[in-house]
Amino acid sequence: MRRTITAWATLLLAVAFAAAPFVTEPFQGYDGNQLPVPQDSPPIQPAGWAFSIWGIIYLWLIVSAAFGLKSRGDDPEWEKVRGPLLIALAVGVPWLAVANESALLATVMIFLMAGGAIAALLRTPIFDRWTLRHPVGLFAGWLTAASFVSLGATAAGYGLVLGPTGWAWVCLPLALLVAAAVQSRPQVSPAYGIAVIWALTGIMVKNAPAGASPGIATLALLGILLIAALILRPLATRLLARREG
Repeated sequence: MRRTITAWATLLLAVAFAAAPFVTEPFQGYDGNQLPVPQDSPPIQPAGWAFSIWGIIYLWLIVSAAFGLKSRGDDPEWEKVRGPLLIALAVGVPWLAVANESALLATVMIFLMAGGAIAALLRTPIFDRWTLRHPVGLFAGWLTAASFVSLGATAAGYGLVLGPTGWAWVCLPLALLVAAAVQSRPQVSPAYGIAVIWALTGIMVKNAPAGASPGIATLALLGILLIAALILRPLATRLLARREG
Protein backbone atom coordinates (compact mmCIF):
# COMPACT_ATOMS: atom_id res chain seq x y z
CA MET A 1 0.00 0.00 0.00
CA ARG A 2 1.28 3.43 -0.93
CA ARG A 3 1.41 5.94 1.91
CA THR A 4 0.80 9.52 0.90
CA ILE A 5 2.63 12.58 2.16
CA THR A 6 -0.58 13.79 3.76
CA ALA A 7 -0.91 10.52 5.70
CA TRP A 8 2.61 10.96 7.09
CA ALA A 9 2.00 14.66 7.76
CA THR A 10 -1.21 13.93 9.67
CA LEU A 11 0.59 11.58 12.04
CA LEU A 12 3.55 13.92 12.52
CA LEU A 13 1.32 16.91 13.22
CA ALA A 14 -0.94 14.91 15.54
CA VAL A 15 2.12 13.96 17.59
CA ALA A 16 3.45 17.53 17.54
CA PHE A 17 0.03 18.84 18.56
CA ALA A 18 -0.08 16.48 21.53
CA ALA A 19 3.51 17.34 22.49
CA ALA A 20 2.91 21.11 22.48
CA PRO A 21 1.71 21.28 26.13
CA PHE A 22 4.98 19.68 27.26
CA VAL A 23 7.18 22.31 25.62
CA THR A 24 5.01 25.39 26.16
CA GLU A 25 4.30 27.36 29.29
CA PRO A 26 0.98 26.32 30.85
CA PHE A 27 -1.94 28.34 29.54
CA GLN A 28 -4.22 29.52 32.34
CA GLY A 29 -6.32 32.03 30.50
CA TYR A 30 -5.62 35.43 29.02
CA ASP A 31 -3.91 37.73 31.51
CA GLY A 32 -3.61 41.46 32.00
CA ASN A 33 -0.57 41.72 29.76
CA GLN A 34 -2.71 40.67 26.81
CA LEU A 35 -6.04 42.33 27.56
CA PRO A 36 -6.79 45.89 28.68
CA VAL A 37 -9.49 44.50 30.99
CA PRO A 38 -8.12 41.33 32.66
CA GLN A 39 -10.51 38.39 32.52
CA ASP A 40 -10.42 36.38 35.72
CA SER A 41 -12.44 33.26 34.94
CA PRO A 42 -15.19 34.83 32.77
CA PRO A 43 -18.65 33.18 32.78
CA ILE A 44 -18.22 31.84 29.23
CA GLN A 45 -15.20 29.78 30.30
CA PRO A 46 -15.89 26.20 31.48
CA ALA A 47 -14.70 24.91 34.83
CA GLY A 48 -11.06 23.87 34.84
CA TRP A 49 -11.73 20.13 34.94
CA ALA A 50 -13.52 20.32 31.58
CA PHE A 51 -10.20 20.92 29.82
CA SER A 52 -9.11 17.39 30.72
CA ILE A 53 -10.87 16.30 27.52
CA TRP A 54 -7.73 17.37 25.67
CA GLY A 55 -5.96 14.24 26.90
CA ILE A 56 -8.51 12.05 25.12
CA ILE A 57 -8.44 14.23 22.01
CA TYR A 58 -4.65 14.14 21.73
CA LEU A 59 -4.41 10.39 22.19
CA TRP A 60 -7.32 9.55 19.89
CA LEU A 61 -6.01 11.76 17.09
CA ILE A 62 -2.60 10.07 17.28
CA VAL A 63 -4.18 6.60 17.23
CA SER A 64 -6.38 7.64 14.31
CA ALA A 65 -3.47 9.05 12.32
CA ALA A 66 -1.32 5.99 13.02
CA PHE A 67 -4.09 3.65 11.91
CA GLY A 68 -4.68 5.76 8.84
CA LEU A 69 -1.01 5.68 7.88
CA LYS A 70 -0.76 1.92 8.37
CA SER A 71 -4.08 0.76 6.95
CA ARG A 72 -5.51 3.65 4.93
CA GLY A 73 -2.32 5.19 3.60
CA ASP A 74 -3.73 6.16 0.23
CA ASP A 75 -7.46 5.69 0.77
CA PRO A 76 -9.23 8.47 -1.19
CA GLU A 77 -11.93 8.83 1.48
CA TRP A 78 -9.32 9.41 4.17
CA GLU A 79 -7.45 11.80 1.89
CA LYS A 80 -10.55 14.00 1.72
CA VAL A 81 -10.45 14.31 5.49
CA ARG A 82 -6.71 14.84 5.83
CA GLY A 83 -6.62 18.15 3.97
CA PRO A 84 -8.74 20.24 6.35
CA LEU A 85 -7.58 18.21 9.35
CA LEU A 86 -3.98 19.13 8.54
CA ILE A 87 -4.96 22.80 8.61
CA ALA A 88 -6.50 22.41 12.06
CA LEU A 89 -3.48 20.52 13.40
CA ALA A 90 -0.92 22.85 11.82
CA VAL A 91 -2.60 25.87 13.39
CA GLY A 92 -3.02 23.99 16.65
CA VAL A 93 0.65 23.13 17.17
CA PRO A 94 1.72 26.72 17.99
CA TRP A 95 -1.62 27.76 19.48
CA LEU A 96 -0.63 27.43 23.14
CA ALA A 97 2.48 29.52 22.64
CA VAL A 98 0.48 32.18 20.81
CA ALA A 99 -2.30 32.13 23.43
CA ASN A 100 0.25 32.99 26.11
CA GLU A 101 1.19 36.11 24.17
CA SER A 102 -1.78 37.38 22.16
CA ALA A 103 -5.44 36.76 22.96
CA LEU A 104 -6.56 38.37 19.71
CA LEU A 105 -4.35 36.25 17.46
CA ALA A 106 -5.15 33.13 19.48
CA THR A 107 -8.87 33.76 18.95
CA VAL A 108 -8.42 34.06 15.19
CA MET A 109 -6.34 30.89 15.17
CA ILE A 110 -8.79 28.81 17.18
CA PHE A 111 -11.59 29.71 14.78
CA LEU A 112 -9.36 28.52 11.93
CA MET A 113 -8.75 25.30 13.85
CA ALA A 114 -12.47 24.82 14.44
CA GLY A 115 -13.27 25.48 10.79
CA GLY A 116 -10.69 22.96 9.62
CA ALA A 117 -11.83 20.34 12.11
CA ILE A 118 -15.51 20.76 11.22
CA ALA A 119 -14.72 20.57 7.51
CA ALA A 120 -12.74 17.39 8.15
CA LEU A 121 -15.60 15.92 10.19
CA LEU A 122 -18.14 16.57 7.46
CA ARG A 123 -15.92 14.71 4.99
CA THR A 124 -15.47 11.58 7.09
CA PRO A 125 -16.72 8.38 5.44
CA ILE A 126 -19.37 6.12 6.92
CA PHE A 127 -16.80 3.42 7.65
CA ASP A 128 -13.94 3.62 10.18
CA ARG A 129 -16.10 5.42 12.69
CA TRP A 130 -13.94 4.70 15.74
CA THR A 131 -10.67 5.30 13.93
CA LEU A 132 -11.61 8.45 12.04
CA ARG A 133 -15.10 9.88 12.39
CA HIS A 134 -15.37 9.85 16.18
CA PRO A 135 -11.90 11.21 17.04
CA VAL A 136 -12.28 14.00 14.50
CA GLY A 137 -15.78 14.64 15.83
CA LEU A 138 -14.56 14.98 19.41
CA PHE A 139 -11.83 17.37 18.26
CA ALA A 140 -14.24 19.47 16.21
CA GLY A 141 -16.88 19.58 18.93
CA TRP A 142 -14.52 20.84 21.59
CA LEU A 143 -13.03 23.42 19.24
CA THR A 144 -16.50 24.69 18.39
CA ALA A 145 -17.11 25.48 22.03
CA ALA A 146 -13.57 26.68 22.71
CA SER A 147 -13.58 29.15 19.83
CA PHE A 148 -16.60 30.99 21.20
CA VAL A 149 -15.16 30.85 24.72
CA SER A 150 -12.07 32.58 23.36
CA LEU A 151 -14.17 35.12 21.48
CA GLY A 152 -16.21 35.99 24.56
CA ALA A 153 -13.19 36.35 26.82
CA THR A 154 -11.26 38.42 24.28
CA ALA A 155 -14.15 40.74 23.41
CA ALA A 156 -14.83 41.36 27.10
CA GLY A 157 -11.11 41.84 27.68
CA TYR A 158 -11.03 44.63 25.13
CA GLY A 159 -14.08 46.24 26.72
CA LEU A 160 -16.19 45.96 23.58
CA VAL A 161 -19.66 47.22 24.55
CA LEU A 162 -20.53 44.32 26.86
CA GLY A 163 -18.89 42.96 29.97
CA PRO A 164 -17.94 39.32 30.62
CA THR A 165 -21.51 38.25 31.38
CA GLY A 166 -22.90 40.12 28.39
CA TRP A 167 -20.45 38.45 26.05
CA ALA A 168 -21.33 35.09 27.56
CA TRP A 169 -24.95 35.76 26.61
CA VAL A 170 -23.83 36.53 23.06
CA CYS A 171 -21.27 33.79 22.51
CA LEU A 172 -23.04 30.87 24.13
CA PRO A 173 -26.07 31.06 21.79
CA LEU A 174 -23.72 31.49 18.82
CA ALA A 175 -21.82 28.38 19.84
CA LEU A 176 -25.10 26.50 20.17
CA LEU A 177 -26.25 27.62 16.72
CA VAL A 178 -23.07 26.33 15.11
CA ALA A 179 -23.08 23.11 17.13
CA ALA A 180 -26.74 22.44 16.35
CA ALA A 181 -26.18 23.09 12.65
CA VAL A 182 -23.28 20.65 12.54
CA GLN A 183 -24.91 17.96 14.68
CA SER A 184 -28.05 18.17 12.54
CA ARG A 185 -26.14 17.07 9.45
CA PRO A 186 -26.72 13.45 8.40
CA GLN A 187 -24.34 10.86 9.83
CA VAL A 188 -22.37 13.35 11.96
CA SER A 189 -20.52 11.62 14.77
CA PRO A 190 -22.20 11.81 18.18
CA ALA A 191 -18.71 12.47 19.55
CA TYR A 192 -19.05 16.00 18.17
CA GLY A 193 -22.11 16.69 20.27
CA ILE A 194 -20.67 14.90 23.29
CA ALA A 195 -17.67 17.25 23.27
CA VAL A 196 -19.99 20.26 23.06
CA ILE A 197 -22.10 18.86 25.92
CA TRP A 198 -18.94 18.37 27.98
CA ALA A 199 -18.01 22.03 27.49
CA LEU A 200 -21.56 23.16 28.28
CA THR A 201 -21.54 21.06 31.43
CA GLY A 202 -18.35 22.80 32.53
CA ILE A 203 -19.98 26.18 31.91
CA MET A 204 -23.17 25.16 33.72
CA VAL A 205 -21.39 23.81 36.79
CA LYS A 206 -19.15 26.85 37.02
CA ASN A 207 -22.04 29.32 36.83
CA ALA A 208 -24.58 27.44 38.92
CA PRO A 209 -23.45 28.42 42.46
CA ALA A 210 -25.16 31.35 44.14
CA GLY A 211 -23.49 34.62 43.26
CA ALA A 212 -22.23 33.33 39.92
CA SER A 213 -24.32 33.58 36.73
CA PRO A 214 -27.38 31.32 37.10
CA GLY A 215 -28.84 32.62 33.85
CA ILE A 216 -25.78 31.42 31.95
CA ALA A 217 -25.98 28.10 33.80
CA THR A 218 -29.61 27.73 32.71
CA LEU A 219 -28.77 28.56 29.11
CA ALA A 220 -25.97 25.99 29.17
CA LEU A 221 -28.41 23.39 30.51
CA LEU A 222 -30.86 24.15 27.71
CA GLY A 223 -27.99 23.81 25.26
CA ILE A 224 -27.12 20.41 26.71
CA LEU A 225 -30.71 19.25 26.21
CA LEU A 226 -30.76 20.59 22.64
CA ILE A 227 -27.54 18.89 21.56
CA ALA A 228 -28.49 15.66 23.34
CA ALA A 229 -31.80 15.64 21.47
CA LEU A 230 -29.99 16.10 18.15
CA ILE A 231 -27.62 13.24 18.98
CA LEU A 232 -30.50 10.93 19.89
CA ARG A 233 -32.78 11.93 17.01
CA PRO A 234 -31.31 9.45 14.47
CA LEU A 235 -31.67 6.62 16.98
CA ALA A 236 -35.27 7.59 17.69
CA THR A 237 -35.98 7.76 13.96
CA ARG A 238 -34.56 4.27 13.40
CA LEU A 239 -36.53 2.83 16.32
CA LEU A 240 -39.73 4.41 15.03
CA ALA A 241 -39.10 3.06 11.53
CA ARG A 242 -38.60 -0.45 12.89
CA ARG A 243 -41.77 -0.18 14.93
CA GLU A 244 -43.79 0.96 11.93
CA GLY A 245 -42.19 -1.70 9.74
